[in-house]
Amino acid sequence: TLDPQVSCLTLVTRGNEQIIEQIMKQLHKLIDVIKVSDISEGEYVEREMVLIRMKAEAGTRAEVLRVIDIFRGKVVDVSPTSYTVEITGSESKVRAVIDILRPIGIKEIVRTGTVAMARAPKK
Repeated sequence: TLDPQVSCLTLVTRGNEQIIEQIMKQLHKLIDVIKVSDISEGEYVEREMVLIRMKAEAGTRAEVLRVIDIFRGKVVDVSPTSYTVEITGSESKVRAVIDILRPIGIKEIVRTGTVAMARAPKK
């Protein structure tokens, strides 16, 4: 079971072996840290979520919906002039959606950054 007294923080970063080692050493120095793990040494799943507020004028509504459907996203809010859409996936998928939607008219973007979790053992 999950311990309500313990919080888990996932930090996703990139760097060579020395940089990763330095980050891990700095994290170990923090008083309240119980454990630091580098999950990239095994199999893991990573995802990012993005909320995008799009112009949704009469001439672009269908195109926005088509693109969102192709990327398995969903519309999470609608106003008379905009759609707010949610896309979840790899960083490259999020980047691809943004690149396709940009010419249609992006008003605002909010991204989570990458989150990751080690895969469960296959036993």
